Amino acid sequence: MTAYAALGRAVHEKAASSSYDRASRDEEGALLAICAYPAVSPDDSAAKARYLLEIEARGELDLPEHMQALLYSTIS
Repeated sequence: MTAYAALGRAVHEKAASSSYDRASRDEEGALLAICAYPAVSPDDSAAKARYLLEIEARGELDLPEHMQALLYSTIS
């Protein structure tokens, strides 16, 4: 959520191109970290799935790295 907020600020403030690019990379890194994070309980797994389904519905979960991280997160 912090990365999304940073991206939003960069866009709304019409920040310099480098600020927008950095915020976009930060957002991408945050999403990749969520994909890679191994769920530790059924509730954690359900929360992760709900969140990622919301992101996917917006078309933002579309990189091969996302899918690879998500699949690796399910392996013990």
